[in-house]
Amino acid sequence: MSKNKIYTIISIVAVIAAAIFVSGQILKSKNGSESDGPIYQVKRGSLTISFVESGTIKAREQTIIKNEVEGKTSIISIIPEGTVAKKGDLLVELDASTLEDQKIDREISVQNAEAAYISAKENLAVVENQAKSDVDLAKLTLDFARQDLEKYIQGEYPYELDKADADIKLAEEELIRAEQTLEWSQKLYAEKYIAQTELQGDEIAAKKNTLDVELAKKSKDLLADYTYKRNLAQFKSDVSQAEMAMERTERKANANVIQAQAELKAKESEYQRQKDKLAKIEDQIKKAKVYAPDDGLVIYATSTKTSRNIEPLDIGRAVQEREELIYLPIGNASMAEVMVHEVYLKKTNIGLPAIITVDALPGKTFYGTVKTIAPLPDARSMWMNPDLKVYTTEVYIDGNDPMLRTGMSCQAEIIVKQYEDAIYIPIQAVIRVGTEPTVYVKTGNLSQPRQVKVGLDNNKVIHILEGLKEGEIVLLNPPLKSAAAYSQTQKNAEEYGNVLQEKITKGLKNVEINRTSAEPNQQTNVELPDAEKLKKQFENLPPQQREEMRKKFEQMSPEEREKMRQMHDTNRPQDSRRRDTGEQKQ
Repeated sequence: MSKNKIYTIISIVAVIAAAIFVSGQILKSKNGSESDGPIYQVKRGSLTISFVESGTIKAREQTIIKNEVEGKTSIISIIPEGTVAKKGDLLVELDASTLEDQKIDREISVQNAEAAYISAKENLAVVENQAKSDVDLAKLTLDFARQDLEKYIQGEYPYELDKADADIKLAEEELIRAEQTLEWSQKLYAEKYIAQTELQGDEIAAKKNTLDVELAKKSKDLLADYTYKRNLAQFKSDVSQAEMAMERTERKANANVIQAQAELKAKESEYQRQKDKLAKIEDQIKKAKVYAPDDGLVIYATSTKTSRNIEPLDIGRAVQEREELIYLPIGNASMAEVMVHEVYLKKTNIGLPAIITVDALPGKTFYGTVKTIAPLPDARSMWMNPDLKVYTTEVYIDGNDPMLRTGMSCQAEIIVKQYEDAIYIPIQAVIRVGTEPTVYVKTGNLSQPRQVKVGLDNNKVIHILEGLKEGEIVLLNPPLKSAAAYSQTQKNAEEYGNVLQEKITKGLKNVEINRTSAEPNQQTNVELPDAEKLKKQFENLPPQQREEMRKKFEQMSPEEREKMRQMHDTNRPQDSRRRDTGEQKQ
């Protein structure tokens, strides 16, 4: 177990024991027994509600130089910090050797992509030409098929039909002639003028002509009933096939052209992508050398960071992309960047006045105004300590003092409220009994609880709105031995001067006017120790351990109790806040 954890446990135990001790005193007071312990007389006077936070001086307007090289690179040269750089001076040079190698590879890729693009472009021209040729041939074939159909219907078929009719007529005339010759031959044969063979020859000729007539008629019927229909169907089929072939050819030609166009577009996109990558690498190589955009004093970004885990900028140090490298302040206007703890967030408003002191300039104070409050806690602080929630707040400093330089440590006392006439007591004198703030007022030898209405506190004293009068005596139990510690502003008000006080008053009035939904005598919730809760926690401890703790606490001297209280405050989440050393003791 670490030493800090041990101190924390001891502090918590001491506080619980103190609460039980106070509870015992309360019970004694209720029973009318004599009360003792530290007391405080209620006071009336001017009261300043403020809190102090540590921070860093920064230029109000500055040029931030960041690393724009992707990935992680290392510094090979950097301008010395504190140098007054001129516009165009080389500030930082990063290692670009890897980028140079990538550039050569990318140039080769660009050349290959360009060759593929040119090839695709020529291929598209060839495909378009071939597509046109195929479509023209298909159109010609279709035209020929249509012409053949028309030629057959209107030319060939009528011709063949007329020829069949002519053959029939000629055969019929030949038959008539053969029949007449046969008739004369029969008469001559009867008169014994010709031989029987001649008669038989004429009979055969007549029969042949009869058959020729019948064959001619059948040939015409075959032409009309079968040949015509077959040839007509064939020619129509040829036209249909030519039409479908034409459609296929057009679709295929169109698909080939589209494919060639898509391939050309893809090659063109790849070519352009490779060129863009090459241009990006060339741009990254240029960004490896960072030049000053304006004149200014060179301040390393790491010098303004408060974290101990940040490595200072130097040659050989690795830097990430978008990492801040150098600040170049513009003008002498300054601001204090402070981290406001979450417990003070409700008190903090834009426009509140602040007093800034700088460690490097002892004895000097500067007036400032709260300008911005971060809406979310600082992520870097949360990463280092998840229990610590602080909000980055910018306080603009009046004037242009050339002695204020970026990176200086400072403390900003943010003034929340000032009262010219207020009743106040130490914050440790108020505890929460149940849900009500309560103090124990001493009357004679007895003390009685009294509910009060409280206002704001400055972590030392608390403003009492109702319930107490000036001069009354209150108990400082639970025991925190030191008495009230007043605001540094109140203690050293004369050091600020009248002019500074007027600025503070004016700033508070402006905030009061701009504050929305504000109610008169608005009561602020103050974190006070819950006596019942502490008592319950203490009672849950084993009897032997509880008795040892009570004896140990009772045997402590006032100095030991004060030391224990300081140890407890150091281990609280507010350990980042600086406490005023000018505490007043009763």
